[in-house]
Amino acid sequence: MPLLYLRQLASSKRDSRRDRHLGYILAFVAGAVNAGGFLAIGQYTSHMSGIVSGMADDVALGEIGLALAALAAWMSFVLGAATTALLINLARRNQLRSQFALSLLAEAALLLLFGLAGVNLAAMRDLLAPVTVLLLCFIMGLQNAIITKVSGAVIRTTHVTGLCTDMGIELGKLFYYNRRPIPGQIVYANRDKLKLHALLIACFFIGGVSGALGFKHIGYSATIFLSALLALLTFGPIWYDLRLRWRFYRRSRG
Repeated sequence: MPLLYLRQLASSKRDSRRDRHLGYILAFVAGAVNAGGFLAIGQYTSHMSGIVSGMADDVALGEIGLALAALAAWMSFVLGAATTALLINLARRNQLRSQFALSLLAEAALLLLFGLAGVNLAAMRDLLAPVTVLLLCFIMGLQNAIITKVSGAVIRTTHVTGLCTDMGIELGKLFYYNRRPIPGQIVYANRDKLKLHALLIACFFIGGVSGALGFKHIGYSATIFLSALLALLTFGPIWYDLRLRWRFYRRSRG
């Protein structure tokens, strides 16, 4: 994609094409963070199903400490999603074009923090690993809420369970044979939806491979690339709002 188009993907002016392309990029980032984070701290942080299931197992086994740790991770994910909703609503109230870009910029800053703090994490793993889990869960909640708000809950990027389910449903429709079609009961597959979910899963997988390889060969600094990519997406709308506010300020002073 051209650089100018990349800078427009996080704008408040939306269409289905921009939603899809932003979803592909964020799915790649989520896969990379999830896989790289696992190599860093030994835990996946993008999907809450496993964390909540693990919390239930820990409660049943009497491992209250582990259950509380899982609860904290879940709450961090929810808090990240809530932060995105708060930022978007505040930006809309102030009629900012960067209503989605602000959350992406926050995610970029937190990923940069994770990358720069990696050396200390390796040196003090027992102390900082739990904090890192909370940070990565917060980032994933932040991101998933962004694309959910942008696409009207059509696209998810941090976990593939729902994508696989919807993909399977559309495949079932695709292979269904409409024998003796009855009006109003003809089954058609949504090929656009099927393609969208297949590409999102592929982007998540490619991001996972890239994140794992990046962490293996570069280390924590690999997240700096992801941070730069997200920051690039936010530049256009944030710069527009800053220039507009600066003009209003100069006029008011003049």
